[in-house]
Amino acid sequence: MPNYRTLRDPNAEYTMRDLSAETMNLDADRGPRDVEITDVQTTMVDGNYPWILVRVYTDAGLVGTGESYWGGGDDAIIERMTPFLVGENPLDIDRLYEHLVQKMSGEGSISGKVISAISGIEIALHDVAGKILDVPAYQLVGGKYRDEVRVYCDLHTEDEANPVACADEGERVVEELGYDAIKFDLDVPSGHEKDRANRHLRGPEIDHKVEIVREVTERVGDRADVAFDCHWSFSAGSAKRLARELEPYDVWWLEDPVPPENHDVQREVTQSTTTPITVGENVYRTHGQRRLLEEQAVDIIAPDLPRVGGMRETRKVADLADLYYVPVAMHNVASPIGTMASAQVAASIPNSLAVEYHSYQLEWWEDLVEEDGLIEDGYMEVPEKPGLGLTLDFDAVAEYMVEGEELFDEE
Repeated sequence: MPNYRTLRDPNAEYTMRDLSAETMNLDADRGPRDVEITDVQTTMVDGNYPWILVRVYTDAGLVGTGESYWGGGDDAIIERMTPFLVGENPLDIDRLYEHLVQKMSGEGSISGKVISAISGIEIALHDVAGKILDVPAYQLVGGKYRDEVRVYCDLHTEDEANPVACADEGERVVEELGYDAIKFDLDVPSGHEKDRANRHLRGPEIDHKVEIVREVTERVGDRADVAFDCHWSFSAGSAKRLARELEPYDVWWLEDPVPPENHDVQREVTQSTTTPITVGENVYRTHGQRRLLEEQAVDIIAPDLPRVGGMRETRKVADLADLYYVPVAMHNVASPIGTMASAQVAASIPNSLAVEYHSYQLEWWEDLVEEDGLIEDGYMEVPEKPGLGLTLDFDAVAEYMVEGEELFDEE
């Protein structure tokens, strides 16, 4: 396996905007806050997604844990960036974030895997910075609006195309698990498809999706808000027709009805209907979210914190959204680490709507950390302990690692 830490990149080795502490002449005595990063390590856990956990180690004996967006590649990129962090003070979170973006500019730090890798490091920096300063992570991103954060549960059934099965599961989760906010996938086969490539919805296909929405919303009633996800599946015209057909129903939001690349089409779809439209998980950094908000192309913004750029970047997106009176519903398919990072930011912003939870069918999700009861009756309490307030259970991480992975150091 290549040693990614020694790969050459002329852009990284020489850049006019080198933001390292040495180049910036940051040598003031910070007293007990003179802490240096000594290493960065990753381990991938085989959850309902392959979660990439990130650890930032320091010479103070304190370690921060973060999470990069799931999937292959981020671990190699994080190893690639580790030399840019060793010797740096982990408290300089903003500078180190920009330092990594600049250093990796030749390798694609506008979006994609590089940004999600940086996100994982950035979350870990907030965790270790909170431990150094003895404050919760939410305090580092602005303070607190709420003690607990509302969680919406992403639901699935064995027969996701069956409206009655969806309604049964929605009612069960509301009654038995206590959630008052849920979401279903709406991009499910109806049996009426003629061509799965052209994104077009025929009349019977739209009727089938409306039937799912009608059955679920009527069965759940006012006991819970119900959203529906389309995963960027439909054409502009089909999305408009579907959204209009759903207007009579109590839909919390319709998520990602069209592909994310064309903002003009997204704006047209959103402005064509009174059904609330939610977008944002496949858009990177504040720059990527800007047009969605400025052009009023979205009713609810849904950044994914371990993908969009981390905790401070999500805070920036929320601040921009607040200028347009747009609420934030964080997309989240993470382990307890990334989920808690989202909750910490959600506690600190005025326009937080909810944070997604995508692992209710995974019995050992909470076992990855020593803390119990992370989500109770559809709400997540924000800890007052330093950093993220979570402690990894190394035995559980080792048990559920992706085959071939190595466990990172405990200290």
